[in-house]
Amino acid sequence: MGLSICFDDIPKGRRNLITDVPGVLVGHATLSRGDVQTGVTAVLPHSGNIFQEKVPAAVHVINGFGKTAGSIQIQELGTLETPILLTNTLSVGDVSSALVRYMLEQNPDIGLTTGTVNPLVLECNDGELNDIRGQHVGEKEVRQALRCAAADFEEGAVGAGRGMVCCQMKGGIGSSSRVLCFGEKEYHVGALVLSNFGSLRDLVIAGRHVGPELAVSMDMEEDKGSIIVVLATDIPMSTRQLKRICKRASVGISRTGGHIGNGSGEIAAAFTTANRIPHYEKEDILPMAMLAEKNMNQVFRAVIGAVEEAVISSMFHAEPVTGRAGNFRDSLANWVRLDDFAPEAQR
Repeated sequence: MGLSICFDDIPKGRRNLITDVPGVLVGHATLSRGDVQTGVTAVLPHSGNIFQEKVPAAVHVINGFGKTAGSIQIQELGTLETPILLTNTLSVGDVSSALVRYMLEQNPDIGLTTGTVNPLVLECNDGELNDIRGQHVGEKEVRQALRCAAADFEEGAVGAGRGMVCCQMKGGIGSSSRVLCFGEKEYHVGALVLSNFGSLRDLVIAGRHVGPELAVSMDMEEDKGSIIVVLATDIPMSTRQLKRICKRASVGISRTGGHIGNGSGEIAAAFTTANRIPHYEKEDILPMAMLAEKNMNQVFRAVIGAVEEAVISSMFHAEPVTGRAGNFRDSLANWVRLDDFAPEAQR
């Protein structure tokens, strides 16, 4: 869980995962058989009925080469009403349909006595290692990821991250968290990434430009691919503030060497669990707490460090994978030792 490397001076959460935010759960379904190397990852903001108890949310498009489903309504209304699902690009439609059916089972009123539901599905292209044209992720995998969602979860080549490539190494799912104090109370900021971007020559780990050292043994490729960032917090925040922290995800990505390439789909989504918004509003005025603006810089720093660490964690935790057409991507852990970045080595 997480890494022992020091990326900043902000304390990490107990698990060093996005699930350090109380109530947040993550689950995976992984497909690994020959040319099929893919899956789905589910992020649940809480364990209750998310349609009935929505949470404030925001989405920010850093670079729009992507096929996200569900972002338009979130940008307009500022609420999340389903789990967030991550998968490969060509499975977005099937995963979205499966998520809709899951929500319909929980809510017999949807589409009849109330409005429809807005499923949020985010994606990256895993076609190098996965038979993406086969569209292998469907109802079974979505149900499995939702069913097994828990506070403890794996990172690396699992779930939606199974077929992803980062900086020419094996990429995938990475996560990290930070702890902040406001008014004598602890709050959490968590990040989860689906990493599928970058060139090895640009790779930076905790401020050390290791890419050129590793690149001498490998042909260089241009910065390509995508990254999805999911941010969670229990800090009371407005949707405007959530949008602002989404924008800072790009700084964390850049600190790992990412250049936000021309063909990169880079999307950040954020939510807070501090406020719940009932679907059936009984009052005309809803109470909503929000963080004082003077404290936003602390949150920005926490987001940047958590995103940076989550990217590197996705690579260190990923096992080597051989997939479609025999294509192979090695684990960063086979090229770089974590001990080289231990606190005493970083001084």
